[in-house]
Amino acid sequence: MQAPLVDWSDPPRELLGFVAQFLAAGAIGFRFFALRRRQAESDRPFYEVAGRRAGMIGFLGIIMSILLMLAQLPSLAARRHMSVGTLVTTDTSTMLQAGFLVLALAGFGLAIARLGPGWPIAAASVVAGSLRAAFLGKWVSLVNPVHVLAAGLWIGTLFVLVTAGLTSLAGHEPRDRRGAIASDMVNGFSPLALTMGGVVVLFGVITAWRHLHVLSNLWSTPYGYTLIGKLCVVAAVFALGTWNWRRQRPALGSEAAASAIRRSATAELTVAAIVLLITSVLVSLPAPRPPGAPRPAPTITASGR
Repeated sequence: MQAPLVDWSDPPRELLGFVAQFLAAGAIGFRFFALRRRQAESDRPFYEVAGRRAGMIGFLGIIMSILLMLAQLPSLAARRHMSVGTLVTTDTSTMLQAGFLVLALAGFGLAIARLGPGWPIAAASVVAGSLRAAFLGKWVSLVNPVHVLAAGLWIGTLFVLVTAGLTSLAGHEPRDRRGAIASDMVNGFSPLALTMGGVVVLFGVITAWRHLHVLSNLWSTPYGYTLIGKLCVVAAVFALGTWNWRRQRPALGSEAAASAIRRSATAELTVAAIVLLITSVLVSLPAPRPPGAPRPAPTITASGR
């Protein structure tokens, strides 16, 4: 009997992993780009509240990453024929992952409490943890982590901008200041979004080619079909992002414009969530075989069928 193409326990786990990474990276992007400056000293209370909320979002993302790691340790140890204790004390990659997660958790905790260099610690730990393969000299293995980190710094930061920034204005700022602060945050975020969007495209193409091997696999395999679906929705995300950048951002300055860009950014995030759902299925699918690779042996059931 043919084995199932996808173990449907994998996509939810992959989706949770993406969400966790996006929350942590988004909090970093928001703090160091959207909140990079204040227009007036009177705005300080709002910026402190927004920064604290961003820290809490990043903290939640790291907690999710830690829980996912703990859940995956037993199966990882079993595949390597060792105990969990041996794995976490001898495997360099696992130790790096755990160490950076603990540092990021401490950094976000300090940031929430507004104590010491919490944000720099969190930022360094999130970036280094995502790119930890570099510490092991596995440069080829950096392609997908760079792709995911860049997507997190783009879409994750947009999420934090909407939830911790734009939606907080009404409760903390007078009406005559909301438009200016929204403009300041969005203009701080835009260069990051443009840069990370380009990185996402570049490393996404590299990742796709490494899995497809030949172009014909794009329209002749389940992996290729799913990738086409993802690319169509990604195009919609870029279209909405372009609309926000070219039409909504220049109009900022009033409360009405701030409300308008919040609505359009929410639409962009909704479509991006669909991309993550499709991606969680895509990464759970077997990649097409390279040309000339032997076909896998069929799976035989206990009854011999």
